Amino acid sequence: MEDSSLLELHKALATHAKETGTRGKGPLSVALILTRRAAQMNPPFDENDFLTPRKGQVAGLSGASVASILKGHGINRTLSEEGGRTSRGSIDRMRRYVAFLNKLHARGILHFEEIEKWWIGEVRRFFDSMPLRLKLDSSKSLRTLVSELIAAAFARQRDQGGTMVVGAVLQHLVGAKLEIILPPGTVEHNGFSVADAPAGRSGDFRIFDSAIHVTTAPSEALLRKCNDNLQDGLRPLIITTEKGVSGALAIAENYGQGLQERVEVLDIQQFITTNVYEWSRFSSGCRTSSIRDLVDTYNRIIESTETDHSLRIELG
Repeated sequence: MEDSSLLELHKALATHAKETGTRGKGPLSVALILTRRAAQMNPPFDENDFLTPRKGQVAGLSGASVASILKGHGINRTLSEEGGRTSRGSIDRMRRYVAFLNKLHARGILHFEEIEKWWIGEVRRFFDSMPLRLKLDSSKSLRTLVSELIAAAFARQRDQGGTMVVGAVLQHLVGAKLEIILPPGTVEHNGFSVADAPAGRSGDFRIFDSAIHVTTAPSEALLRKCNDNLQDGLRPLIITTEKGVSGALAIAENYGQGLQERVEVLDIQQFITTNVYEWSRFSSGCRTSSIRDLVDTYNRIIESTETDHSLRIELG
């Protein structure tokens, strides 16, 4: 497809999406299913061919069908359980979309592979705009809840293809905890993209004589910085994932100079969970409010330091 025709097609799709409000999970599901079905037919299209035999629903519209299309594009997330099948507006949306496809055909820019790719891009943007979700389940341990949040961050990072979501979440969770337990004005918060070295910082957080480093993947360079902290009279503390703890300790041991005995290494689950129990005074009745306080503080930090507010956490 020529560049000029592709640009014209993308512009037409953007206009249609705006005019019809094709932004949410249901409308996007309808667009994907109709695009895939129409690609197997010959234009111009008859809207009746996209209805079930009883004419009461859009044919082929289901959560499983949508999931199959997304999986083909490397997306393993649920857009819609029902795919918009039971929505009364789906039939009207189908009719408008079929008319739109016929117009594209008349203009000579009906290219289903490019159309599907464009809608997939819209799905990715939809997912990327959603906050991370943390479901408060009283039957689960606090450590499990924190682990599930980190797992959700890793899933978001995989879907976004390289965006460092997990590192940002870990840094700001630690920052939120420190903000709660320390006097006002003690903690300086920076955006995740602000590196230590150019800013002349001894760590992600400098609290009195402690230099706190938050990372998903401890490296020799980090341990070298920890050694520099010690030379400067600071106490280095590494906070990382559960898997990262063993890696940090192994690198510290290989580094020599007794570094493994002088650097504290904690996993993020332990770091957060211990304090939540302390704040709630080990009372199940206060535990939920303590988690909410942590999340509220985390979200305020995200809003003040990050441009990507999809890093926010939404409690469910």
